[in-house]
Amino acid sequence: MPADDNRIATARDTAARESAPRRVVVIGGGPAAHRLADAIGSRDQSGLVRLTVLSEENHLPYDRVALSRRLHGREDLTLTPSSPWDSERVQIHTGTRVVAVDPLARTVSAASGAVYDYDDLVFATGSSAPVPEIPGSEHARVYRTIDDVDALVAETAELSARLGRPTKVLVAGGGLLGLEAAGGLHALGAEAAVVHSGSWLMSAQLDEGAGQALSRLITAQGLTLHLGTRPRNIVVEDGRVVAVRFSNGSTVEADIVIFAIGITARDELARAAGLTIGARGGVVIGSDCRSSDPNIWAIGEVACVDGRCVGLVAPANAMAETVADRLLGGHAEFDTIDDATKLKLSGVDVASFGDAMGETEGALEIVYADPARGLYQKLVMSDDARTLLGGVFVGDAAPYSALRPLLGRSLSAEPAAYLSAAGAQAPTGDELPDDALVCSCNNVRVGTVRGAVHNGNDGEPCHDLGELKACTRAGTQCGSCVPLVKKLLQGELAKSGATLSSALCEHFALSRQDLFESVRVLGLRSFEEIIERFGSGRGCDICKPVIGSILASQGNDYILDNGRGALQDTNDRAMANMQKDGSYSVVPRIPGGEITPAKLAVIAAVATQFGLYTKITGGQRIDLFGARLDQLPDIWRILVDAGFESGQAYGKALRNVKSCVGSTWCRFGVQDSVSMAIRLELRYRGLRAPHKFKFGVSGCARECAEARGKDVGVIASDKGWNLFVGGNGGFQPSHGQLLASDLDDETLIAYIDRYMMYYIRTADRLQRTARWIEELDGGLEHVYDVVVNDSLGLAAELEAAMERHVGSYEDEWAATLADPERLRRFRSFVNAPGTPDPSIGRVLERGQMRPAFPGEAEDGKVMLSGPSIPVRGQ
Repeated sequence: MPADDNRIATARDTAARESAPRRVVVIGGGPAAHRLADAIGSRDQSGLVRLTVLSEENHLPYDRVALSRRLHGREDLTLTPSSPWDSERVQIHTGTRVVAVDPLARTVSAASGAVYDYDDLVFATGSSAPVPEIPGSEHARVYRTIDDVDALVAETAELSARLGRPTKVLVAGGGLLGLEAAGGLHALGAEAAVVHSGSWLMSAQLDEGAGQALSRLITAQGLTLHLGTRPRNIVVEDGRVVAVRFSNGSTVEADIVIFAIGITARDELARAAGLTIGARGGVVIGSDCRSSDPNIWAIGEVACVDGRCVGLVAPANAMAETVADRLLGGHAEFDTIDDATKLKLSGVDVASFGDAMGETEGALEIVYADPARGLYQKLVMSDDARTLLGGVFVGDAAPYSALRPLLGRSLSAEPAAYLSAAGAQAPTGDELPDDALVCSCNNVRVGTVRGAVHNGNDGEPCHDLGELKACTRAGTQCGSCVPLVKKLLQGELAKSGATLSSALCEHFALSRQDLFESVRVLGLRSFEEIIERFGSGRGCDICKPVIGSILASQGNDYILDNGRGALQDTNDRAMANMQKDGSYSVVPRIPGGEITPAKLAVIAAVATQFGLYTKITGGQRIDLFGARLDQLPDIWRILVDAGFESGQAYGKALRNVKSCVGSTWCRFGVQDSVSMAIRLELRYRGLRAPHKFKFGVSGCARECAEARGKDVGVIASDKGWNLFVGGNGGFQPSHGQLLASDLDDETLIAYIDRYMMYYIRTADRLQRTARWIEELDGGLEHVYDVVVNDSLGLAAELEAAMERHVGSYEDEWAATLADPERLRRFRSFVNAPGTPDPSIGRVLERGQMRPAFPGEAEDGKVMLSGPSIPVRGQ
């Protein structure tokens, strides 16, 4: 070929390469890889990058922070949005293990033999859970992936069944993952213990006072702690773990040993490729997240920044955003690591941010500690007590979301005013500057949120919280900043003279509170009357259940009569919870958790007769899973005849009143918590509300019933009862706040009557008590004035309304069984000739589907015929 032709061909090849998409290969399919794919997919409108993600695991990227939820069922933890994997320019290969990287040839080789060419390579290999080399360590387990968790659940259940007792689990590591593993397996019925080399739990994140408070709370939940020591060897007999010997010479029995002692960066491929590795591991990167090879990047836990690798979501996201920007021609830099954390360990709020250990020279520490309640709150301030340097919260992390954005700034009041556990109410004078960080997970600042409120999506203002979250990404990951985002939204709307719409839905311009009062005052009794008077159209899935709840809470009529069945959701219509396989669960009420042996026998016989899977719930109740709709009346007939009634696990109503054994049995109990729990459960059963709610009664300050985690918590003192309100779970768990102290029985019940009725009247749809109190003008102080001081003059009216409910209560299933017309709803099909034989079924085990329908193949399972019921409960 002539020289000129050669030059033309070379130029043509160069132009073709430059015009082709940039080939980017990502090794690792975790959260950091997901964020990188999402960031490139949302920004790369011109198709500049073609992304290939190679994931060793067989799952799409999932939320590792929520791994403990997998302990309670095979919950889908897949990260959202899923849109990155729908793009033609993004490919993800799961179950693909990379075995070699060749930086000179710019290729990546997989174990399958496949070879991937790259222009740029991103290490997102994350980290692994190390296991120390001690005798017997080959029998240890780790807690790091979905597969690890699923295997632990299966092994724990199998050992318990084989040994005929709870499985004894020892977790080495008193950090986040270790406590999650121990708490989760304990909740599944295992005897869990934690061994930790530090003198207190979470010693890397918490100071001694906070660690001791956390230890007290964790111990109160039934976990055993071994602090200041570590495993020396695992004792194995006949191929099975039987015990663990500690470095202090002591020995504990164990069936399973789990190591959760930190993380080790998975940098073996990078080492072999010749990249610069940190002294303690990890791929060394600069502020641009580039490694020592200009075409190789590292993000997430494998990246070494300033000599350390960080196992947190926020830095991983920030690194991924930086690399995405650089690959698309930008100049973004990764400069800081926000190691603030807020989490819930075994139901205990824990949070820290900034200089939590008070290591800054001249730092002052303002501390509130209540060992009896397991509360610890600390603020770290500059030497003049003005500038916030950090904080730690255990047991009550309510101040965290408001204080973290103020890190490094002056507070408007005395620091002690921000310690909610001491009964303080934070001042309102702290106007957040635009550069304050709202959402550390997604690096969203106050100014971004404020700007989006006025000029968000394509110039359209975001006046809705959901729109604001979608537009800014604030609050879309861990969710801890959502209350602050909502307050910013409300503040900006107030400044502009606008307000958040309180309309219930498109069919009702009234809020739920206004609609409730209108229905109450006018005495309306049907959906047709209500929508004709106040609404339009035919209603929807939002307003129909709300009106059904309003009518039920005011009249206590049978919830499915007079056309109200069409207002209810699936669970209320069936008066049972529908499960993922289409079957239903049955939950009889067991007030206070107290039950006779005869009634236990009835539940066992019903479960056997109908082939139901049984489980003790976290609220001291027995759940029976796998019933068909047409079987529900037969099941409930046996239960009602034995003295049970509906536990209303399907309704936005009282679920249960949890109690400890109190002064009747416990040597620490100072009041009869069981009797009080039964009294409260029988009083408030069947009460419909904007959201489900739970009570707890503890017989002493040790708080074994976890009453401060309930919507209404009652804790005994030697002078009476202390009443806490607004504690609950959900997406934003909250600790209850003290409303009144040292109450006698009658005053306690009067206050609860007023509190619950005021909540039912004034809360928004699906608003839990904690959020309701937060959004009331005046918050807890207003609730106190209404309930205790009767500031609105409603006390007698609220108590009378509750008495009407108590006097008109009727068990829904008993009423159903007594009426043939009501029973018609539970036929399997409209012309069913009769009731199926309830003795046909099989006992379910974890993970099995519903019992076989009559005539279906039985796949070899043993058929059981239920025994006769010899006794009836009292």
